Amino acid sequence: MLNVKCSAAPLLTFRVVMGMMLLFSAVRFMYLGWIEAHFQTVFQFKYYGFYWIPNLPTAWLYAVHGLMIVCALGVIFGVYYRVSIVFLFLSFTYIELIDLTYYLNHYYFVSLALFLLIFSPAPKSAEDTVARIEIWKFQVLLGMVYFYAGIAKINYDWLIDALPLRIWLPAQDKIWAIGWVFSYKITAYVFSWAGMVYDCTIPFLLAYRQTRPLAYLVVVVFHALTGAMFQIGIFPIVMIGATLIFFSADWHKRLWQKISLEKMAQKHYLSMLSWRVYAVFYVFLVLFPLRYLLYEGDLFWTEEGYRFSWRVMLIEKAGTATFYVRDGRAGKEGIVDNREFLNPHQEKQMAMQPDMILQFAHFLGRHYAGKGIQNPQVRAEVYVTLNGRPSRLLINPTIDLMTLQDGWAGKDWIIRY
Repeated sequence: MLNVKCSAAPLLTFRVVMGMMLLFSAVRFMYLGWIEAHFQTVFQFKYYGFYWIPNLPTAWLYAVHGLMIVCALGVIFGVYYRVSIVFLFLSFTYIELIDLTYYLNHYYFVSLALFLLIFSPAPKSAEDTVARIEIWKFQVLLGMVYFYAGIAKINYDWLIDALPLRIWLPAQDKIWAIGWVFSYKITAYVFSWAGMVYDCTIPFLLAYRQTRPLAYLVVVVFHALTGAMFQIGIFPIVMIGATLIFFSADWHKRLWQKISLEKMAQKHYLSMLSWRVYAVFYVFLVLFPLRYLLYEGDLFWTEEGYRFSWRVMLIEKAGTATFYVRDGRAGKEGIVDNREFLNPHQEKQMAMQPDMILQFAHFLGRHYAGKGIQNPQVRAEVYVTLNGRPSRLLINPTIDLMTLQDGWAGKDWIIRY
């Protein structure tokens, strides 16, 4: 059944849409000057296991974004497609891995989609055929993104207290035509429940032919509204474009009758992966977001297992972190000015995420050791507020963070309430 031949038109559309999104994203990033603002800092936070990722000089980072633009055009038009998609995946994922500070769920989704496209056929026209699995694998990926996001919303704060929307929505009362709605308390509850129902059901409604047109209209409205209300980058247009893959082959063929890009596509020379390899890939994607079940405490507080689990805009969280460096020989202790090493966004994200706190502490230890401090000891007083609740200590303020190492094990130095 998975190898039954079907029209390649949906895959062709998906490929072109992803290429266009990456083209827009790379140009936008360069135009807004984010290369210097994001990556030219004294210290960059790294993902666990990817500490080795280097940060290139500014000129080289511009070159990487230029490579993304060229490769995105190659993917769109099918020019040297296989080379283009491989280097588009590598360049985009490299940019994503430079600094953990800028983690977003949709970056993770884009990397996964680009990776799958490497091993997908590259149809030369909407009349070509591919194995049905080549369409299904992207539909399943999108379905997982939505469904996990919906399941994550089934919690007390989101549904019963309408948090954090009850905090966020009143600030949106200036939006043209509909802003006045957000001043009502009940709106936060309606949006909370509607958001949960939407995420849990939209993949199934898109998959069913009779409900698909209305479901897609809801997709457009939902993402347009969230894009207007919140600073979430290109995520709304990525999802609006990517979910087109749920439409029928006939719909995509009619679309391509009006567009001539398909005539420039190349044939596929790389055989597709076995369905067994895909099965392993998706089993990982199913299980990895569930790793939070292995840790004690409130996930939203500890954030152990939070990333890469499709948890989108679930919490309002902020913190203040004061670091103290002690000379192990002289016994003198001083306060660190975080702004000397971090930009405002880095400091904001670090001050509420334990693994980033630990990384920064180790950086400070190395930095001040280079300044002549003997056997530096680093501790931090970190106060965090979650969903508008009073601030509380996040970690043990007396422990020397230089004696700790990050890893998959639970962090017993986090204070659990």
